[in-house]
Amino acid sequence: MTTDHEFRYLGYAQEVIFAPGALARLPDAVQRFGWSRLLLVTSGSARRAGQVEQLERLLGGRLLAVYDHVQPHVPEAQVAEAVSLAAQHTVEAVIGLGGGSPLGMAKAVSQGLEAQRTGQPARAAFPTEQPLVPVIAIPTTYAGSEMTAVYGVTRQKPGGGTLKVTVTDPKVAPKLVVYDPELTLDLPSELTASTGINALAHCVEALYSVTRHPMSTAAALGGLRYISQALPRCHAEPRDLPARADMLAGAHLAGASLASAAMALHHGLCHVLGGTAGVPHGIANSIILPHAMRFNAGAQVPPPPAQAWGELAAAALGLPPADSPIAAAMAAADWVYQLVGRLGLPQHLRDAGVNEADLPRLAQLAFESRTVQNNPLPITSPAPLEALLRAAW
Repeated sequence: MTTDHEFRYLGYAQEVIFAPGALARLPDAVQRFGWSRLLLVTSGSARRAGQVEQLERLLGGRLLAVYDHVQPHVPEAQVAEAVSLAAQHTVEAVIGLGGGSPLGMAKAVSQGLEAQRTGQPARAAFPTEQPLVPVIAIPTTYAGSEMTAVYGVTRQKPGGGTLKVTVTDPKVAPKLVVYDPELTLDLPSELTASTGINALAHCVEALYSVTRHPMSTAAALGGLRYISQALPRCHAEPRDLPARADMLAGAHLAGASLASAAMALHHGLCHVLGGTAGVPHGIANSIILPHAMRFNAGAQVPPPPAQAWGELAAAALGLPPADSPIAAAMAAADWVYQLVGRLGLPQHLRDAGVNEADLPRLAQLAFESRTVQNNPLPITSPAPLEALLRAAW
């Protein structure tokens, strides 16, 4: 067999533990790594669910401090508070427990604490450089941040308002990931649905990424197969543990698929909607994903494989063959739109509190995003982005 393509990607040194009840294995894993001074960052919902108390029992004296009021989209003021708490206790590793925001906070604290201790920027000087303060990720939703070296932080703009900035750095990829499907059994219906669509979006963007490669494509297709079958089951029967395990496995593959492939239009728009318009990330994904898929239906991306991304996606979702690659992509987009409706999620930006008058400003901010500029179909002005947002509104 011969190949006529080239690819390059960066993998990360991670230990992944996946099993029902896997949280009980955390103390042994922490001991193997030699960490004895830990900070936990999480949300109030994890405290109310009893998950913080569970970790406190498991880790005992190794858990020196807890920051349990992380807000969505990782506000920079909260990062400063959590870094200060970590510095007070001279922590050796940061645990992120929850969805994308607590995991993003753990990554931001890791970088902030390293910069504080060394007096130097904590960015990796070379791709395989390791962090001074590693991240432990315990996901309780399907957001996928545990597999990636990316996080977003929401910053105040000098002239007023906020902007969510994406940070990518190999050092923030979690060193230890613990997947316990039992922690997702009580995940509220809307979070199950919206973070499940977020995972689906990771797979789609990995398929049409300008830097896709055989590993990302394989993970994305596996993720689509798991998620398309498991997400409706989780929504219908929230405490179906096998369905939750399948969904979490799909989210793992989704995160892995996008961990080493460039994000594009979809995620760039969602970050702007979250950081500037205050739309929860999973809801933004649910509304924007079908429109982004239609926008990129004719996008040409490098092999492998030779099939167009839309044909791959449609086949993984179990759809019948279409007449053309564009028709396949459009059919996949329609399937996602219908799934969002069946899950009871908002399908329009107006239902998520976005003002129509703000669409031109949001399009301009998205146009300035490096992520949007990675789109496989070049975007040369804010106009097509505004048109997409208006279609979604």
